[in-house]
Amino acid sequence: MGDDSEWMKLPIDQKCEHKLWKARLNGYEEALKLFEKIDDEKSPEWSKYLGLIKKFVIDSNAVAQLKGLEAALAYIENAHVAGKTTGEVVAGVVNKVFNQPKARAKELGIDICLTFVEIEKGEVVQEELLKGLDNKNPKIIVACIETLRRALSEFGSKIISLKPIIKVLPKLFESREKAVRDEAKLLAVEIYRWIRDALRPPLQNINSVQLKELEEEWVKLPSSAPKQVRFLRSQQEMKAKFEQQQAAGGDADGGGDDGDEAVPQVDAYELLEAVEILSKLPKDFYDKIEAKKWQERKEALEAVEVLVKNPKLEAGDYADLVKALKKVVGKDTNVLLVALAAKCLAGLATGLRKKFGQYAGHVVPTILEKFKEKKPQVVQALQEAIDAIFLTTTLQNLSEDILAVMDNKNPTIKQQTSLFIARSFRHCTPSTLSKSMLKLFCAALLKHVNDSAAEVRDAAFEALGIALKVAGEKAVNPFLAEVDKLKLDRIKECAEKVELAGGNKTGGGADRRETRPVAGKAPALSGAAGDKDIKDNVAKSGPQKKAPAAKAGGPPKKGKQAAAGGVGSAGTKGKKGPEVKEIFEPELSIEVCEEKASAVLPAACIQQLDSGNWKERLACMEEFQKAVELMDRTEMPCQALVRMLAKKPGWKETNFQVMQIKLHIVALVAQKGTFSKTSAQIVLDGLVDKIGDVKCGNNAKEALTAIAEACLLPWTAEQVMSMAFSQKNPKNQSETLNWLSNAIKEFGFAGLNVKAFISNVKTALAATNPAVRTSAITLLGVMYLYVGPSLRMFFEDEKPALLSQIDAEFEKMQGQTPPAPTRGNSRHTVGSGDDGEDGEEQEDSGNDVVDLLPRSDISDKITSDLVSKIGDKNWKIRKEGLDEVTSIINEAKFIQPNIGELAPALKNRLNDSNKILVQQTLSILQQLATAMGPNIKQHVKNLGIPIISILGDSKSNVRAASLTTVNAWTEQTGMKEWLEGEDLSEELKKENPFLRQELLGWLAEKLPTLRNVPSDLVLCVPHLYSCLEDRNGDVRKKAQDALPFFMMHLGFEKMAKATGKLKPASKDQVLAMLEKAKANMPAKPAPPPKMSSRAGGAAPTKCQAASGSGEDFASSTLETKPDAKKAKAGGTAAKSKGIQGKKVPSKSNLKEDDDRSGPVFIIVPNGKEQRMKDEKGLKVLKWNFTTPRDEYIEQLKTQMFSCVAKWLQDEMFHADFQHHNKALAVMTEHLESEKDGVISCLDLILKWLTLRFFDTNTSVLMKSLEYLKLLFAMLNQEEYHLTENEATSFIPYLILKVGESKDVIRRDVRTILNRMCLIYPASKMFPFIMEGTKSKNSKQRAECLEELGCLVESYGMNVCQPTPGKALKEMAIHIGDRDNTVRNAALNTIVTVYNVHGDQVFKLIGNLSEKDMSMLEERIKRSAKRPNAALAKQVEEKPQRVQSANANVNMLRKGPAEDMSSKLNQARNTSSHSETSHTVPREFQLDLDEIENDNGTVRCEMPALVQHKLDDLFEPVLIPEPKIRAVSPHFDDMHSNTASTINFVISQVASGDINTSIQALAQIDEVLRQEDKAEAMSGHIDQFLIATFMQLRLIYNTHMADEKLDKDEIVKLYSCIIGNMISLFQIESLAREASAGVLKDLMHGLITLMLDSRVEDLEEGQQVIRSVNLLVVKVLEKSDQTNILSALLVLLQDSLLATASSPKFSELVMKCLWRMVRLLPETINTINLDRIMLDIHIFMKVFPKEKLKQCKSEFPIRTLKTLIHTLCKLKGPKILDHLTMIDNKNESELEAHLCRVMKHSLDQTGSKSDKGTEKCASRIDEKSPKAKVNDILAEIFKKIGSKENTKEGLAELYEYKKKYSDADIEPFLKNSSQFFQSYVERGLRLIEMEREGKGRIPSSTGVSPQTEVSCIPTPTNTVSSSIGNSNGEEVGPSVYLERLKILRQRCGLDNAKQEDRALLTSQLSKPSAPTVASSTDMLHSKLSQLRESREQYQHIDLDSNQTHSSGIGTTTSSSAASNIDDLKKRLERIKSSRK
Repeated sequence: MGDDSEWMKLPIDQKCEHKLWKARLNGYEEALKLFEKIDDEKSPEWSKYLGLIKKFVIDSNAVAQLKGLEAALAYIENAHVAGKTTGEVVAGVVNKVFNQPKARAKELGIDICLTFVEIEKGEVVQEELLKGLDNKNPKIIVACIETLRRALSEFGSKIISLKPIIKVLPKLFESREKAVRDEAKLLAVEIYRWIRDALRPPLQNINSVQLKELEEEWVKLPSSAPKQVRFLRSQQEMKAKFEQQQAAGGDADGGGDDGDEAVPQVDAYELLEAVEILSKLPKDFYDKIEAKKWQERKEALEAVEVLVKNPKLEAGDYADLVKALKKVVGKDTNVLLVALAAKCLAGLATGLRKKFGQYAGHVVPTILEKFKEKKPQVVQALQEAIDAIFLTTTLQNLSEDILAVMDNKNPTIKQQTSLFIARSFRHCTPSTLSKSMLKLFCAALLKHVNDSAAEVRDAAFEALGIALKVAGEKAVNPFLAEVDKLKLDRIKECAEKVELAGGNKTGGGADRRETRPVAGKAPALSGAAGDKDIKDNVAKSGPQKKAPAAKAGGPPKKGKQAAAGGVGSAGTKGKKGPEVKEIFEPELSIEVCEEKASAVLPAACIQQLDSGNWKERLACMEEFQKAVELMDRTEMPCQALVRMLAKKPGWKETNFQVMQIKLHIVALVAQKGTFSKTSAQIVLDGLVDKIGDVKCGNNAKEALTAIAEACLLPWTAEQVMSMAFSQKNPKNQSETLNWLSNAIKEFGFAGLNVKAFISNVKTALAATNPAVRTSAITLLGVMYLYVGPSLRMFFEDEKPALLSQIDAEFEKMQGQTPPAPTRGNSRHTVGSGDDGEDGEEQEDSGNDVVDLLPRSDISDKITSDLVSKIGDKNWKIRKEGLDEVTSIINEAKFIQPNIGELAPALKNRLNDSNKILVQQTLSILQQLATAMGPNIKQHVKNLGIPIISILGDSKSNVRAASLTTVNAWTEQTGMKEWLEGEDLSEELKKENPFLRQELLGWLAEKLPTLRNVPSDLVLCVPHLYSCLEDRNGDVRKKAQDALPFFMMHLGFEKMAKATGKLKPASKDQVLAMLEKAKANMPAKPAPPPKMSSRAGGAAPTKCQAASGSGEDFASSTLETKPDAKKAKAGGTAAKSKGIQGKKVPSKSNLKEDDDRSGPVFIIVPNGKEQRMKDEKGLKVLKWNFTTPRDEYIEQLKTQMFSCVAKWLQDEMFHADFQHHNKALAVMTEHLESEKDGVISCLDLILKWLTLRFFDTNTSVLMKSLEYLKLLFAMLNQEEYHLTENEATSFIPYLILKVGESKDVIRRDVRTILNRMCLIYPASKMFPFIMEGTKSKNSKQRAECLEELGCLVESYGMNVCQPTPGKALKEMAIHIGDRDNTVRNAALNTIVTVYNVHGDQVFKLIGNLSEKDMSMLEERIKRSAKRPNAALAKQVEEKPQRVQSANANVNMLRKGPAEDMSSKLNQARNTSSHSETSHTVPREFQLDLDEIENDNGTVRCEMPALVQHKLDDLFEPVLIPEPKIRAVSPHFDDMHSNTASTINFVISQVASGDINTSIQALAQIDEVLRQEDKAEAMSGHIDQFLIATFMQLRLIYNTHMADEKLDKDEIVKLYSCIIGNMISLFQIESLAREASAGVLKDLMHGLITLMLDSRVEDLEEGQQVIRSVNLLVVKVLEKSDQTNILSALLVLLQDSLLATASSPKFSELVMKCLWRMVRLLPETINTINLDRIMLDIHIFMKVFPKEKLKQCKSEFPIRTLKTLIHTLCKLKGPKILDHLTMIDNKNESELEAHLCRVMKHSLDQTGSKSDKGTEKCASRIDEKSPKAKVNDILAEIFKKIGSKENTKEGLAELYEYKKKYSDADIEPFLKNSSQFFQSYVERGLRLIEMEREGKGRIPSSTGVSPQTEVSCIPTPTNTVSSSIGNSNGEEVGPSVYLERLKILRQRCGLDNAKQEDRALLTSQLSKPSAPTVASSTDMLHSKLSQLRESREQYQHIDLDSNQTHSSGIGTTTSSSAASNIDDLKKRLERIKSSRK
């Protein structure tokens, strides 16, 4: 017992392995209890026992083993991991349990096996059991068979695969052991229960006694279908359903869908083993079959007959055998041998099934021809053969061969062909028997219906009857319209007799079928009504059905046709109407006609028809017309009426008025009556004769159109053309062609006989009359729309001159879509009712265009000589043969699919030892595909697959040629034919690495484009798996790439199931790959209806591919407008053709469009999550490197494979940087439209962009940054937050770029970092940026430190990670950096923190060196004195950062109020214009009075003063309240209230809500339209314009991209904006208030809008763009000319600088400049030339001449030159006086350029040269001889004296005096009057004062120097309309004081008087830099007035003396303090009142 106690203490798992059986027994018992206790199937406890379960089963002790089996069973039932043990446990059960004597052990063993099946491991179990059948121990075999039987009985044949079991059954029946045989018998019975007769063939060779016993057992089985009674774990729903049924009373629901589920139809063929027979053919077979003695030939055939009796044959090359048999059938004289050969063919077809399909086309014509034999045995053999062959292919493939034989003269052939068609129809379904097929067959069979031989008629009736039964009356009736009633009844009778075979083959002749008893079914089929009733019903239902059908189906159908090139409708018409409606009206005699006509026409009318007096004839015609107009359709005798019209003088009528009415009546009759072709024949000749008549031509055309509508265009056109060209009159010919061109557009193209037209057109092209030729070319253009580029082939032999005209016409039509047919589809649909089959109709009609192309038969040219040449031993002769084939195909252009012996000959050449010939053969095959079109399908198996074999060639150029050829073929055939059958899998099976990688690559490219694939694709999967483990790395990679696409079609389950056959090691590996592929599996392509819309999108994609990316990326399409449209239309056209003809010969453009259509980012469900998991689990490399290695790039490529469009991927990973730019352009373009796709691939996009950061090319980098800006803006809009993975793999690399040497890049990176804070918490950004401060690059350190400062400033101290202390210590280290910029940045950052956090900073920083600390303290002191300039600057650079005191650290979304300002900032930031002079962060005003509702006092609003150093302003100055207002007579009404109301309304203009904006605009418009009120807007113009273009930008970036928004709303908003602006710019006084900065932004917005292709696509888009054009002209003409010219120059400069801007944008800016140049002569005197010259100077500085010349376009340089030349022309040498504002003239090319221009112009004029040259000279060397001086002064005084130029003269005089201070002007003044002298002096003084001021004061006060009017600064907000501070240095306050004194004096104010004023709210405009400041800066103050008073309160640091530009200009510190106190009080009041 001691021992016992030892093992009792052990844990259970150790007991189970103990060597004592008792211990093990105890272990098993405890394990069993434990297993039953564990609830969680995934508990870790299970894993402990994984390795032990096998031991449980094979325990050597029988007692322990029983308990072990129980425990094992419990384990398998409950443990999730049990499946892993399947193989070893079942093997153990088979070998160690089934041989046990105890029945209980065997029972448990079987249960274990069945439980494994239940947990989805059926395949492994079955494999092990089948292995067990080879065991020597019969006990084991019996148990294995029993287990298999039980499994089958319980789980059914769907789960237990029968094929391998049936394979071993015969062997089991041969066993010596009776027990085994008995068990096998039971198994056979069970199998029979599931698959019935499919089991017979495999067992046909077993012992006959056994077979008999089996038969007896089989008979006893119940006939009901068996059901699955035990279910897999995955089938729990089915189980529940099954249990419900049981509960409900056994098998209540009998054969519910469950039954169908459970019993898959098993094909006996599938269960058979394929037999290889080719090698077993007698060696001398091919000789014998050619032998002269028939006995020898018979022997050969008998040998084959024996072999083909095998029910399943192995695939192989049977071409030679088939050829030999075909020869016997076709040529052998001995009918016995013919029958024998036919039997052999039948056997081959039956044994090979689909694999025989490739030979079917060769054999069928021969068999059909052979039906001329009368002998029944031959006929029967041939019937069996052709029926067997039919099953291997499709009716469509054989249709041409069958139809060709239908016209044979031999009645037997006709009869048998019809019977064959009848039998074939039985195997069809309505879907396979399409309308196009029915049309062809019905037409042929209808000829047979009228045949003289009765048997032919009967056969045709039967065939048509079956067609009627299969396809339904609706489909077939239209084709039976011409059949008379008797025959129709006969057809219907046949239809009723037919009993369809449900797709199964029903045997030979038709006779057998007809004798079947089907009487019982007839009544059910026909209803009780007699035949007549049925027919009547059909006829009646027609029109009733039509109405709703037309309503429902009409419009969409029409839409479709527009896409499908208009073929659809005419096609439908061609199929419906004509036959139904076409009454074959007999030709009536003239007497009958007269009789009928007199019944409906007035008697007088008929008598006067042939009167000699034209007036009588005219009156008669008018009567005639009235009568016709009133006649009812049913009563109108059309033929009689037109005969009356044709009655003498008929069409020879000489009076044109009579003739016109006559022609009009023809049109009326054709429109109103039932007009037949017979009637048409009577009038057509006369109409064609008159078509060229000047007066009657139009009426003739109208009549022709009406006839075409009645009798169909194809027929009418053919008649008219032949009549016209049989005449000599060229006018008639050309007009006929013109009419036809028009008619084709109206009716569509369907049914027209292209071939007939082409011959007529060729005749017309050869005509001597140019009008005829022109008309012919126009007609060709119209035909080109429908037929496509293939049309040109017919005219290649024309003269070059003519050909070039044709090409030009085609070029015009390029990319246009055929118009939707407007006529011809509305009538003749009576009784057809087949509107429903829209979709199919489309497809069929599509083929028509391709079918219309005349195809020549080249089979007669493929002679046996040519074939033998191609197969010659000498390669040169082979080459000759191939050359001949090439020329034959070239000549034929389009060929029929019948190419005789060429196919096998070419196939042999594909294996030629000479590679050059192989390549030549490939190019022939490529040609063949194009020439044969879709019909090449039937050669896929015999020629297409061999092309694929060549993909395995060792030479890469041969492989490439092969791939091109395969693609050319698939373009024509589609992929279905290639994927059907085993051919592809056979190719993949070959272990040729080249073949495998090429083939897999090809499949990976093609599979994603397919919507569904043949099920045979699954056959490739095992070979795909072996490729995954191929030795060759490329093969493995290609296999992995193809995996997701296989899975996309087959599904994960099927793919996983297919791994069952792999070795365990391989299986795990493959399953892992499958899991990975599942994550990357793309979705199937969308169904076709969406195609057309996608096509539309695809073309613009391409047209915009090169467009830059930028803030306004969508506007920057590179193409001009019309081109963009053309491209769009082109896209649609190409696509529509793709829908129409399965393929159109013009493949090239089509393919490209196909390639690039569709989304560029494919959404893979859970793809991103899977990638993150992989990276976490280290399955892939972590994205972390110093420079990207190849493996990272490869990894990214692989990851992108399934979710980025292939063509885009090629661009992204191209070696050439230009392709990267293209990729970025495409990505930019798809950003808005594919937001979800972008977000799903965001991690990959960001990783790819990090790779771009390592590129050296700046343009790629700039584009990448532009894209990132847009990307983050979009993500912010979508409220997306970056994941950790995305951030860590991107931000560190972005931060590297912040240290870039180029300023513009650094700026962009900072912008991006700012935007990122909106989608990624700032606190998490902080550590990344902190890491960036450790870089070796000093620029990077400095920028990162600044960025950290900005983060702290925006988000408070909480962003500092890990703690503020640590972060600050890190920053402070950099105060001691060796680089000055880094030191400054560090100091500034800490000062920023100090401003936020106060003195605590010193604690946090810790110990600093003395030097560093003193530097820091100094900096903090300095910052306290003034608003920190550096900070201010930073603030400005921080767009999107909303500075609020309580800013949340992780604030990721902006509030609505902040949205606008951030947008503005963004705009400011992207504007590349440098703003040098103003360092003010933001100006705003507090309308305190208004807030307090204190409107008692009169207030004057003035602009806010700019903050300056005010230390040296000693005298306090206060601006008094003005005594007078020179502003507006309506001051009382526009009291402060008005201003604030206007402010409020304007702020609403920029609202994000469209309705709010429209209402605000409406209010403003009302003000602007009333002259008396318009003045109220004065002073608000800039503000209003800013709000307007903000709204434009909002529409552009947000509204237009918003799918949900109704585009009509947007158009309405655009109309309001444009209308408002036009009103505004018509009022000149207001228009002139717009400042240059605002005008620049406005013009930018308007031009962007004009270029927005999305607007064009809107319904009213064109109208909007026209209005914008008008508005731009108004802006150019009415606004201040200096401002607008300046704005345009700056805008041009910006647009040329911006990489993202499109050339089109710059071009439009230049067009505006050209217009301005044209206006210059009128406006030159109102322009401030000094400022314009400064702008030109800056422009030339940024763009020196060399740089301008490098521009792609020459326009910029020409524009500049034109402007300068015009100015020189208008001003002459004086232009040089206007360079005063250019501080460093030496830097400028301008002066030199002006001198050159002047010199040139003076040289040309000669007379003026003296003065001009001297002027130049004086400019240059500053010395001037006295004589010349007098001349110059004389010229100046002359100007002063003239009325127009007086101001200019004074200015020149002032300049002159300044330059030559010693110059004496006294002599000139002496002679003048006293008034003139004082005028000159006063003028000079004023100019001096003005220039003094201008030189220093960068502002305008609205006082013009020449006017002495008393005025005061008005509340206008003009930005420097006069000269600004030329060198931008800071101006001392004394200057302002001085200026103020002068102004006070002028206004009549006392300088000494001081009034205490508490508040200054005026806004003095900003200092104007020489450059135009962007108007967005002003908006801060304007919009914030209303929205942000509260927030701004928080910005004012009231504790210190800093007043951040709050608009309170204080003079001394004391008064500042008192003002601040005052402010504080008022703010307190406001706050308390708000509470």
